[in-house]
Amino acid sequence: MWRPELPYNELPDLPPRVDVESKRVLKHVAEARAALAGLDQAARRIPNPTVLLNAIPLLEAQASSEIENIVTTADELFTADQLNADATRPEAKEALRYRRALFDGVASVKQRPLSTRLLIEICSTLQARDMRVRDLPGTFVGNPVSRQPVYTPPEGRVLIAERLDAWTRFLHTTREFDPLVVMALTHYQFEAIHPFSDGNGRTGRIVNILVLIERGLLSEPILYLSRYIIQNKAEYYRLLLAVTADGAWEEWTSFMLEGIRETALSTMEKIDEIHVVHDDMQIELRSILPGGANADLLDVLFEQPYCRISTVMTRCGVSRPTATKWLKMLADNDVLVAIRAGKHLLYVNTRFFSVLTRTDRAPQPSPTLF
Repeated sequence: MWRPELPYNELPDLPPRVDVESKRVLKHVAEARAALAGLDQAARRIPNPTVLLNAIPLLEAQASSEIENIVTTADELFTADQLNADATRPEAKEALRYRRALFDGVASVKQRPLSTRLLIEICSTLQARDMRVRDLPGTFVGNPVSRQPVYTPPEGRVLIAERLDAWTRFLHTTREFDPLVVMALTHYQFEAIHPFSDGNGRTGRIVNILVLIERGLLSEPILYLSRYIIQNKAEYYRLLLAVTADGAWEEWTSFMLEGIRETALSTMEKIDEIHVVHDDMQIELRSILPGGANADLLDVLFEQPYCRISTVMTRCGVSRPTATKWLKMLADNDVLVAIRAGKHLLYVNTRFFSVLTRTDRAPQPSPTLF
């Protein structure tokens, strides 16, 4: 019997001993798959895919870090990303490491299967130090004020390594479940194993995206799933515990599938809005800038919504006076907004940035939730 104050060394390996793919769950699978396929197709239609690949993972990094109470703002992250300054707050540096860990993980799973070694590499990047499977007892998951435990993960390096080996075998050999269900099952299992002394939550959320890419359901890391988890944080943790305590696999899996569906649909809305802003700005640049202005400039302003003069110089192959003139003309005509960040001058594509960071209009909940 599981007890929250005792190490859960008897954590069962996957698959669960219940019928996970119930009629309700399979309806969620169909809806989530349709939304995810639509998102992947919409992303492929963007003329410059770097627009999403630069922005969405950075916002995912911010949201996933916020779940662990590592709080930054989107403005701070995009500024820090451009300046790479030593003065950047530690919270921003942690969020930027999340994006690097995500990109490294994506590059890896496109070459070889997801492994325990990759999990360790991801967590090491997140923590900015060499991590290993924990071997010390005393891991606490619970109320930090009352010190009341809600869950105690397995203990012992050998046992944890065995659980991770079983986790990877299930991930790569099971053909019993739909890949989206596999993502939900393996996310719970990873969090229950809790293999590291720190960074498990963020590592697990990166793994969600890697599983979808490895299974061919997503071509790039543009699913902004951590925002859904923040918006439903209490339910997320309640359902994780409910699986442990009550075997509530159907509720947990339905919750994660609904997150994929809602996130994919809201991201498709953003892509549609990005198209509109991009087309409008293209017309404005043609009317404001002198004839022959470099066509790469528009790409730069969407790839780097917080843009430096030196970035325009490099990407467009122009001198500093020319780059400065272009950006100043666009700021004078309210296409961009010039801001100071210490000794640096940045030009912000505020309309694009507003689309990226606006509060998502959540799609109508799936009727299969009820």
